[in-house]
Amino acid sequence: MSFLIRQTLMFAIPLMIVALAGVFAERSGIINLALEGTMIFGAFMGVVFCRLLQKKGLFETARAANNWQALQGYLLLALLFVALAGAVFSLLLALAAINFSANQTIVGTAMNMLAPALVLFLVRIIAHQNALGLLNGGSATFFMIKKANLGIESEGFLVETFINKAYLTTYFCILVFVILSVILYKTKFGLRLRACGENPQAAASLGINVYKMRYIGTMISGALAGIGGFVFSVTSANTTSNGEVAGMGFLALAVMIFGNWKPLNIALDAMLFGLFKCIGASYATLDINGDGIFKLAEIGISPYFYRLLPYLITLIVLMLTSKSSRAPKAEGQPYDKGMR
Repeated sequence: MSFLIRQTLMFAIPLMIVALAGVFAERSGIINLALEGTMIFGAFMGVVFCRLLQKKGLFETARAANNWQALQGYLLLALLFVALAGAVFSLLLALAAINFSANQTIVGTAMNMLAPALVLFLVRIIAHQNALGLLNGGSATFFMIKKANLGIESEGFLVETFINKAYLTTYFCILVFVILSVILYKTKFGLRLRACGENPQAAASLGINVYKMRYIGTMISGALAGIGGFVFSVTSANTTSNGEVAGMGFLALAVMIFGNWKPLNIALDAMLFGLFKCIGASYATLDINGDGIFKLAEIGISPYFYRLLPYLITLIVLMLTSKSSRAPKAEGQPYDKGMR
């Protein structure tokens, strides 16, 4: 059970933080379909940043000294760097949608096509192969937290589930998710941002700079999507970048819609989708009861069904909930000062 919960969190956390990224953009009135592309770009920039630190010998020095706190500090620096990179990448969407009133769906689709092509091009230049990883070692070597690091010898359920073999990125993302959710719904800034996505003309009449708020919403969205991409790379891809993130950006869009653009619903739905993603990826080694019997592998169902499961559930959920979903009224609509 500890393994199941740990793996579910591993897939759910990127979905949760990237779905929140979509909320910030759409609550400001901008449709951000480029979440997938921004995740790909964020994963790449995070790996590049870690490689630069490795070249300076920082990772190896900290590991040789058994200084796991320093390694976690480097991981936090990488997260801040990819947040900045994601925000910069999202300026492409903001510039096209806000300043040039371009079709936001087309711009987002174009960015989703641009990101993997650009990343693979740069990976080929840097590594002369199709994937870019750390110079040596991987996520488990440098970033995974083990109970021995904390001097814990207990083998209790909570320790094995939430501390042993965990990543700091999980708790960092949960903290960021909670803080930004409170900001979005409990502060004056959040009220202004949401007003721009519901009725930008009314917001402007109260002195709110709609262009500025939409830029901020889109850049926060890009920062969160970049973080989500790097978190996925660290926890699920051994800190590598190969121009794809297993469709997590599109799944995050489904989570956002299923969650009705509300953070609490999104968190719960991300756990559900994370569970099915976990089953799809780990069904052969999933020992639910801890009795050494891998029941899902022994049923005899094709492995392709388990891998298809999260995407199948996505389609079913969207079909069932699309009519009850309430998107921000002005999302996707270019703001025109002359309209009333």
